[in-house]
Amino acid sequence: MKYLSYETSQSMLDLAHVGSVRFESISLSKSLGRFLAEDIVAKYSDPQFPTASMDGYAILHADLEKDSIKILGVNPAGSNETRVLSAGECIKTFTGSKMPQGSDTLIPVENVTVQEDTIIINKKVPKGFSVRPIAEGYKAGDILIKKGTKIGFAELGVMAALNRVMLKVAVRPRVAVLSTGSEILDLGEPSSNLAQIRSSNNYTLAALFESCGAEVIQLGVVGDDKISITKIFENALSCADIVVSTGGVSVGDYDFVKDIVPRLGAELIFKGVAIKPGKHVMLAQKSGKFILALPGFAYSSTVTAILYVLPLLAKMLGHEKPYTVIAAKLSEDFKKRSTLTEFTACNVVVEDGEYFVNFQGKKVGSSAILTNLLGESALMVSGEEDNYLVKDTLVSVILLDRF
Repeated sequence: MKYLSYETSQSMLDLAHVGSVRFESISLSKSLGRFLAEDIVAKYSDPQFPTASMDGYAILHADLEKDSIKILGVNPAGSNETRVLSAGECIKTFTGSKMPQGSDTLIPVENVTVQEDTIIINKKVPKGFSVRPIAEGYKAGDILIKKGTKIGFAELGVMAALNRVMLKVAVRPRVAVLSTGSEILDLGEPSSNLAQIRSSNNYTLAALFESCGAEVIQLGVVGDDKISITKIFENALSCADIVVSTGGVSVGDYDFVKDIVPRLGAELIFKGVAIKPGKHVMLAQKSGKFILALPGFAYSSTVTAILYVLPLLAKMLGHEKPYTVIAAKLSEDFKKRSTLTEFTACNVVVEDGEYFVNFQGKKVGSSAILTNLLGESALMVSGEEDNYLVKDTLVSVILLDRF
């Protein structure tokens, strides 16, 4: 069997037609973790007028040379201050308050002594001290948050400050997840012998896809039976945008998925990629919906889901990048185990502003070792042409903490 190169498979995935991003309007309070389907533009500058950034007295800076300055009154936050200061006058002004006209500096309360209705300056400050200028934060018309951004706490806070009650967000793609194999037991299902394997793939992938903005339909486990597998795929295609299965794509007698998918009327985009792990990965499409058939081993299915499912999700959500790739230096020599493009679990550390890769605590073995992805792990990419990479070689690394 001839395998596609990893680069070719990614190009074919990129060319796959996903359609335009669907959107819906939701309230700000429900938007955490969703992806914006519109640019967030500032209607007004922030602040719209000079504003005090601490408690003190609004003054004219030149008055710091005077023996005393007369207090006209107080200016609480939120009040529409209209008084105009003249030379020798000040107003007690609080954090967030509009600076009175005629003032250009705020002197902190701890820098003065109050004597009846005047202040005595004990410690001078520079001109403009503790005054937020107009548009310090942003100007009217600025794009503050771009379309396709995943909404986090900072984005939510900025939009609240803009009084955005409702937002346009991408509709969450629906991803159906299922595991195949008669040896697989779902959670809580009693085991009859030690050769049976507890299902983890469907839960791992469901968590991965949800963290990336999808709505997951958990279909559980189906045994190695052609009729049952066909039926569950048909059901999945009726309700999901992407169907992701694990197991049944290799060359074994019970690997039925690879044969069933084409019989469903799906158009095969590719089958078999020169990667380790996951070379038997298969991508097909039917009526605008995608089928990703992934290998059964836990590490293998997770890595291939990152490489092939997340890009589709990103497209459907209008998100620019499915994951972050960085350049890092090897902290130790690395020997490739195959002539394929490899994705190796690693650790990434930052030293003196540079990224470095090491493999401490990572076990070498089959593609079943999901524990290699625990902690702050990442995936180091080594190409088909790579063989023995010496320490300090620059490599590409997929970060797994920024989905």
